[in-house]
Amino acid sequence: MFKSIQKLVTAATEQELPLSEVIINQEIQSSGQSREQIFNRMKKNLATMKAAVERGTSGQGVHSATGLTGGQAVKIKAYRKNHRTLAGDAMMAAVEGAIATNEVNAAMGVICATPTAGSSGTLPGILFALRDRLNLTEEQMVRFLFTAGGMGMIIANKASIAGASGGCQAEVGSASAMGAAAAVEVAGGTPQQSAHALAIAMSNLLGLVCDPLAGLVEVPCVNRNATGAGNALIAADLALAGCTSVVPADEVIEAMDKIGRQMPVELRETGLGGLADTPTGQQIKLKIFGKELES
Repeated sequence: MFKSIQKLVTAATEQELPLSEVIINQEIQSSGQSREQIFNRMKKNLATMKAAVERGTSGQGVHSATGLTGGQAVKIKAYRKNHRTLAGDAMMAAVEGAIATNEVNAAMGVICATPTAGSSGTLPGILFALRDRLNLTEEQMVRFLFTAGGMGMIIANKASIAGASGGCQAEVGSASAMGAAAAVEVAGGTPQQSAHALAIAMSNLLGLVCDPLAGLVEVPCVNRNATGAGNALIAADLALAGCTSVVPADEVIEAMDKIGRQMPVELRETGLGGLADTPTGQQIKLKIFGKELES
């Protein structure tokens, strides 16, 4: 198992292989399974993501039991169809897919946690937008997931991917960084450019707190996945343009870990601070859970 982004990039560069291939080979070695078995497992993850996006953008969309979230993805779908978007269609396609997935999650539907349920929309948003933008094949999409997953394993082992440990920077921030790195590869970039994209994307979201209203993975979680998807595309484009991160990817990950540990507990998924502690947040908590949880 690679313990740093730089070691992974070095291995890919020296072997003249894409990051996804190095990660696949590592999985074959560590699991003892065949390439076909490993690919088929990842195809199931891809199918789960696709089904969630389709469910979230069909009909009237999906709505959570609390009524806090739901129906935004179908609104964005209609907006893209009937208006000239300010951010551009590819960007809003990513936003649509990200929100659709997280609305399905909030409605207790089936999603693929990448890397967590709360950040499950970021990667699908990026991936399916790129599928349409770059006419990706199924194999390219599966490789996108291997690259993202390999990067995510390093982040998880060097730092954290849990909001309770490191705030939303550890969830959506990590997902955005993973997606940025994978996006660079499917667009034809180098392993080193993927590392720069990861570093840029994560740097942009350092310090992002986890402050869900009523402690539920709905608000502001759903919209933050949209931000994560957009941030990843921007970071990937910056890297592909030749822009670099002054601070290396591994150091950015270490900084994220340190920042997370410095965050007060109120801003780490407890629902006690930030937006959750606003008058509106407190009213929603009281409405959902009752007076006994008011304090």
